[in-house]
Amino acid sequence: MQQAKIWDADTAHRYDTPGTGMFAPEVLGPTVDYLAHLAGEGAALEFAIGTGRVAVPLAERGVPVTGIELSLPMVERLRAKVDEATIPVIMGDMATTVAPGKYTLVYLVYNTISNLLNQAEQVECFRNAARHLAPGGRFVIELWVPELRKLPPGQTATVWQTEPGYIGLDTYDVLHQYVVSHHFRFDDTTQAKLFRSPHRYIWPAELDLMAQLAGFELEARHADWTGAAFTAESRSHVSVYRIPETQ
Repeated sequence: MQQAKIWDADTAHRYDTPGTGMFAPEVLGPTVDYLAHLAGEGAALEFAIGTGRVAVPLAERGVPVTGIELSLPMVERLRAKVDEATIPVIMGDMATTVAPGKYTLVYLVYNTISNLLNQAEQVECFRNAARHLAPGGRFVIELWVPELRKLPPGQTATVWQTEPGYIGLDTYDVLHQYVVSHHFRFDDTTQAKLFRSPHRYIWPAELDLMAQLAGFELEARHADWTGAAFTAESRSHVSVYRIPETQ
């Protein structure tokens, strides 16, 4: 499952759900507030900008936003919302692609760092963020916590969401820290549609070590974008890493 093929035109079309899901005001509002505060008077760079779910409202808040994106269909959806002058996008992967300029904020939301399927690429993603940041700049990552405690011996899958017309489950390869997310959508017929995406999951402590290798310091970690405390029961986290003012 190659990333460029996974995020095709059909996926890009289904990704935007205005007002609901990831686009719900109670989800998107705190995300944009948090990032706008960290960006301050500077510019922001979004790795894997996608269709602009976060970038468009962040730019509307007055923050200059540039994006890096691997999927052309996702960028085409973004271009239906804003033009290149409003939000420039550089095509390429988030581990190696370089955008012009320096930024006060680089951010990577909704578990997307796990789309890089090996540890070396994930470390390079941190290094790529560091090379884009001015001294004192921040790299923000939103990431889920692997749910291995839900796996009894011999079981390799967890169901993480069920609702009318939808089931989401993950299958784990714990030896290689590899997980495949399965999204089943169905109606009253006997047919269902399946979308799958592969990921390499990362523990918070491993993420912190990747950050150190790239020259970052952990500044803060919360359970969500509202700043709730991160605990042993948290299912995800928002981690803020900072480049020191002086190297």
